[in-house]
Amino acid sequence: MKEAKRFLQEKDHFAKHAGIELLVVEAGYAKARMEIRDFHLNGANIVHGGAIFTMADFVFAAAVNSHDQIAVGINASISYVKAATTGVLVAEAKEISLNRKLGNYIVEIRDEQDDLIAVFQGTAYRTTKKHQWAEGGLPLP
Repeated sequence: MKEAKRFLQEKDHFAKHAGIELLVVEAGYAKARMEIRDFHLNGANIVHGGAIFTMADFVFAAAVNSHDQIAVGINASISYVKAATTGVLVAEAKEISLNRKLGNYIVEIRDEQDDLIAVFQGTAYRTTKKHQWAEGGLPLP
């Protein structure tokens, strides 16, 4: 899993640009953090929904790809339940079902007080191809 975490953190340029740090990747699970900065805020001076969605989508991607198979999101939805303005947000993705072709995940985004900020649900399509870091996977560039 260490290789998967390193690869995903280095290769997801948008997540890196948004300041999202991948903390943990385990089978069917991932956790990330994002320190709220001025560029994350919208015109109402709260964290932009797109920043929260980006964080949720990134940790979802890490969890769905943790099984060493290339997987891509095919559906996602998010509910924003509380505004965030300062501090650090933490996102945790947990696998709720997995079969040969599909995986379903729930992501919770929480603030430093452990208050729920948003809930994301995602479905991923699992290809038959293995990741570059997996044994027998695609060669590294």
